[in-house]
Amino acid sequence: MSTNSLASLGAGFSNEAFGSQAVFRAVLQALSHPGRTVAVEHDAQAPAVGHAASAAVLLALLDSDCTLWLSPRLANSDAGAWLRFHTGCTVVTDPVQARFVWVAQGDEWPALGSLALGTDVYPDQSATCVVDVPRATATKADAINAWQLRGPGIQEMAALQVDGLPEDFETHWAANHAVFPRGVDLLLATPDHIVGLPRTTRAARGATALQEA
Repeated sequence: MSTNSLASLGAGFSNEAFGSQAVFRAVLQALSHPGRTVAVEHDAQAPAVGHAASAAVLLALLDSDCTLWLSPRLANSDAGAWLRFHTGCTVVTDPVQARFVWVAQGDEWPALGSLALGTDVYPDQSATCVVDVPRATATKADAINAWQLRGPGIQEMAALQVDGLPEDFETHWAANHAVFPRGVDLLLATPDHIVGLPRTTRAARGATALQEA
């Protein structure tokens, strides 16, 4: 990459240690309490394409041992160069090879079942997907089209209103949940917040979803 290209990239966290720790705590909170909206506070100069919350999350999580796949809009922007420069990660062209996946709002998702799912012995060797969505907010359980969530970290049930999920998300997420302890973990990101959906979470749509037998 040329000096001029490097100069055009935005800065990372002004204090790398403190910035990374703050964002990492937000990620832990989101994954520990599925369905909860968690603010991502940071001062990084995120790329123009992709949500700033997603960029900050990946800036905090990636390092030189990590592989990253970017959806088409991100791959055709400076997002990859920005993350490579600040984290040393390797950007791959095949999502199967990625430990982290970033999907821009409106781009097609790779099939969750085709990603790295880890193994029963090493479930941590799975992919984490960060997906930009226009809206992801906690709501009432009987709200129209609300997703009802159950699982560890949720007291009885949580409800989430999300725009931008694929039509077949419920089917693919159920399959992902079924292979536990293997499986993909998901972070839904708005411009400044994230919501965690770890593989342990069951999710179904509609006011009568997930009724206990």
